[in-house]
Amino acid sequence: MRKLWIAALPLIGILGGCGHISGGAAPSTEPLTPGSYREIGAVTGEDCVGYILGLIPISDGNETKDAIAEALKKAPGATALVKVSADTYSQNFIVYVRVCTQVHGVAVAPK
Repeated sequence: MRKLWIAALPLIGILGGCGHISGGAAPSTEPLTPGSYREIGAVTGEDCVGYILGLIPISDGNETKDAIAEALKKAPGATALVKVSADTYSQNFIVYVRVCTQVHGVAVAPK
């Protein structure tokens, strides 16, 4: 029985795990004139999709636009993000895989 567990450990390591992929960066989520906005504060948004066996989606998502919308909700009055960066990460749990897009930025509002 002990040999079975020792043999199964590498397989569990291959099927489970996580990864992080750098996305990109942008000055803002919409065109802004310098000096026409005030900074509210740093925010983060995330949108995810889940898969069974890494192939069959069980939810929709993992869209950058939805991650931006979630980030903007965290700053009342915000209309855009500046100093924006986006990343994607995945978590693999043998049968279930979760892939997410994260957006980080500074929420701004018109002056």
